[in-house]
Amino acid sequence: MSMRELVVLGTASQVPTRLRNHNGYLLRWDDKGFLFDPGEGTQRQMSLAGVSANSVTHLCLTHFHGDHCLGVPGVVQRMSLDRIPHPVHAHYPASGRDIFARLRHASLFHDVADIREHPVEVDGPVAVGAFGTIEARRLDHSVDSIGYRLVEPDSRRMRPDLLAHHGIRGPAVGELQREGTIRVGSEVIDLDEVSDPRPGQRFAFVMDTRLCDAVYDLADGADMLVIEATFLNEHADLALRHGHLTARQAARVAAACRVRKLVLTHFSQRYGDTQRHLEEAAEVYDGDLVVANDLARIAVPPRLP
Repeated sequence: MSMRELVVLGTASQVPTRLRNHNGYLLRWDDKGFLFDPGEGTQRQMSLAGVSANSVTHLCLTHFHGDHCLGVPGVVQRMSLDRIPHPVHAHYPASGRDIFARLRHASLFHDVADIREHPVEVDGPVAVGAFGTIEARRLDHSVDSIGYRLVEPDSRRMRPDLLAHHGIRGPAVGELQREGTIRVGSEVIDLDEVSDPRPGQRFAFVMDTRLCDAVYDLADGADMLVIEATFLNEHADLALRHGHLTARQAARVAAACRVRKLVLTHFSQRYGDTQRHLEEAAEVYDGDLVVANDLARIAVPPRLP
């Protein structure tokens, strides 16, 4: 059975707290697993969440501050220990090649995992597969940082009732899907006569950044946007100075970009709880709003008809 959900492994920013681990997010997308920004302690959080290293097919790092990457050594070594049978594709800012190499080989271990590195040099597609396309955009932080966007192509859903009405069955259905038309007797049937549009889904992941055009490009029309909300609006000056967003700014992006589900995360340790983040965001965004907690499972919204 296909599954599309976000498993939240950690929601703290620079300093973890008693209730919040460093960052870590596993997007389960059908048979693929996209692990974003595994911070310190991610391997243990995966165990607590009931997800295995075997589920990871792509490792996506936004940048090389420790709260977004110090979990790489443990996760990679666990992949070797579990002898996962498939390659894992690693994406990260190209300027951090040496840092990734040090993380990848941070200690001695029997290294048998097939980690295939794809350093991101420029904006644009970084991976293409049956899942769709992963795109990257450069963000505005204090170090090189990128955001990610997963775009599934649009398709069509076949209508059994209309196929039967036109006498299309068996191998003819596949031919119609491949060719776009098929002749049945004296009739030529177009694909759109016996199917409905099926919009592809979109997922966006935006971490440490100031507001910039790339944030909006990544979030545009997303079914789910996972975005940092490090500060409250009262500390907007700190957010700007350190290259971060406030909860209100993140919510305004979601509202402007018609995001269906907004997931706020990456909270500063200065806040004892996130109730005010929720209230601040809800003032400007009236969609499906989630303030993330560690070990939460958040479903990607169902497809639009």
